[in-house]
Amino acid sequence: MRLRSTWQQAAHKELQKALPGYCAFCLMPAGRGLGWCQTCFTELPWNVSSCEQCAEPLDHPTQRRCGHCLLDPPVVTHAHAALLFQASIKELLHDFKFKASPRAGMLLVELMLASIPDDPGTALVAVPMHRKRARERGFNQARWLAEQLAKRTGLVVLEAQCNKLVASQRSLNRHERAANLHGAFSIKAPLPAHITLIDDVITTGATINALANVAQQAGATRIDSWAVARTPLG
Repeated sequence: MRLRSTWQQAAHKELQKALPGYCAFCLMPAGRGLGWCQTCFTELPWNVSSCEQCAEPLDHPTQRRCGHCLLDPPVVTHAHAALLFQASIKELLHDFKFKASPRAGMLLVELMLASIPDDPGTALVAVPMHRKRARERGFNQARWLAEQLAKRTGLVVLEAQCNKLVASQRSLNRHERAANLHGAFSIKAPLPAHITLIDDVITTGATINALANVAQQAGATRIDSWAVARTPLG
């Protein structure tokens, strides 16, 4: 694991203040200033070898891109999701997303900062949520993550809008999800050259790709993505 940069060290100190001294996964004493013990951290479902453009787990560590990205390259240059949407991470994300657990949220931020993109650019853009959906849930989880990451990295958060109440994507395949998201997002202000899109979970990549297309139209020339976890399509 590479040495922490100055901003990572500052972020880690802030997170230490918000986390109790026991492991969130086994309730045993945690590492100093961490939300987990070393054993549980090691046993988390890490996305060890993944496609550089969509973070889909790959069978061979020498591969750089999955078949989908080779055949139909997305706008996203680099997708970073260090964990898989499985086991304890799935439970943690459920508590954060549907129960608005602040402890779960802080743990997810710490896990994101434990494995960061090499270069996140100069700004973060969270996947936006339609205002009706945001009222029902009480908050936009992607926006919350982006704001917490911005506080700890010094990056700015720029706005995107969701103009379409998108039907549930859970039962849709890759192409159906893309069609469902057509025209859903917009960005008014010109974007800097290099940005990173923030979401909690990447499933097929359709949501990130739809927002990336809009970001490109708004002036970004390199668009990356950063999420807590990736759902293995296989």
